[in-house]
Amino acid sequence: MKTQTLYTKELAALYFTNSTPRAAITQFRRWIDRNESLKNELTETGYKEGQRVFTPRQVELVFRHLGEP
Repeated sequence: MKTQTLYTKELAALYFTNSTPRAAITQFRRWIDRNESLKNELTETGYKEGQRVFTPRQVELVFRHLGEP
């Protein structure tokens, strides 16, 4: 999958297709919080908790750590 800038809502929906947007975002954020290596690498790229937009580099890191949706 080509990496591009994605809103949190869009990225979460890729992983939780059968959930409401709010539930998908909540679960997606839990996954990030529980994956220390992902969280650390995202922080190095400037990621802040509650961020609404993921850069292409951050999307790439998510895919690498969580697998492509």
